Amino acid sequence: MPSIEKFRLVSSGTEAVMSAIRLARGYTNKKYIIKFNGCYHGHSDSLLIKAGSGLQTFGNPSSAGIPEEAVKHTLVLEYNDVTELNEAFKLYADNIACVILEPFAGNMNLVRPSNKFIQTLRSLCTRHNSVLIFDEVMTGFRVDLDCAQKLLNIKPDLTTLGKVIGGGMPLAGFGGKKEIMDCLAPIGTVYQAGTLSGNPIAVTAGLANLQIIQQDSFYQNLIARNKQLTDGLTQLAKAKGIAFNADYVGGMFGFYFLDNIPDSFNAVKQADQQVFNKFFHLMLDNGVFLAPSMFEAGFICSTHTPEVIEQTLEIAKLSFAKL
Repeated sequence: MPSIEKFRLVSSGTEAVMSAIRLARGYTNKKYIIKFNGCYHGHSDSLLIKAGSGLQTFGNPSSAGIPEEAVKHTLVLEYNDVTELNEAFKLYADNIACVILEPFAGNMNLVRPSNKFIQTLRSLCTRHNSVLIFDEVMTGFRVDLDCAQKLLNIKPDLTTLGKVIGGGMPLAGFGGKKEIMDCLAPIGTVYQAGTLSGNPIAVTAGLANLQIIQQDSFYQNLIARNKQLTDGLTQLAKAKGIAFNADYVGGMFGFYFLDNIPDSFNAVKQADQQVFNKFFHLMLDNGVFLAPSMFEAGFICSTHTPEVIEQTLEIAKLSFAKL
């Protein structure tokens, strides 16, 4: 990953993001952070926040136990809203330490960034000396061997990684430009430490997993299965006259009981929750376990063979018929 010149291991995605944001604030000596409505970055206090009613109104904590003071420097914008992004930088430009986002959102279901949005974001961060953080805890090595930043042709300043790099064990990390990473202790003055960080069992499992996904045709096969699934679901739903769309990137997929593929959290919220719930339980009753929320992306793995996908589609056909 060319954007990562130095990397530090931790034990969880929450730790990685929390540390990356502290590092961005220490590097820039600025206070405010920007996140996007519907994106999830772990359960640290400053990021568990619901969107406010506008740029002049700060968001509210979305969990008990978080004082308002903990989120007063967090701005929550709408994903893919270029106008709002520009306005935020006009209002707070001199004090925005970083912008963090899921480059392909997976916690509001799968939502892609528009090219204009992602290019504007990179340009604004560069112009105002704000750190652009790609939270690739979910997308890292899942959408592509070179991750989301390669697919989007964007070089973030910092990247957080987790999940896949641990091979099922507790492992995560963050890294990026050397000049930013050198602000971490013991070289710099930004503190970060963890007794269990980079433990050898987790690292060994992670390295084994990364070797497996580098095998020839791994991602081509993964993408082919994902296309088989999402195309099949869409055709089956449309045949029954059900408002439905599906999308995929690498090993991630999303489906929506909507007439169009959504581009924001608010758009996802327009999907039919009751129909999703019925579909979920119909599939589950017949042995197919999908994510139990219409706001979660799904994942294909290498053990999902063409036969498994075909079996899944047969069960989906029966489920759509009952809707």
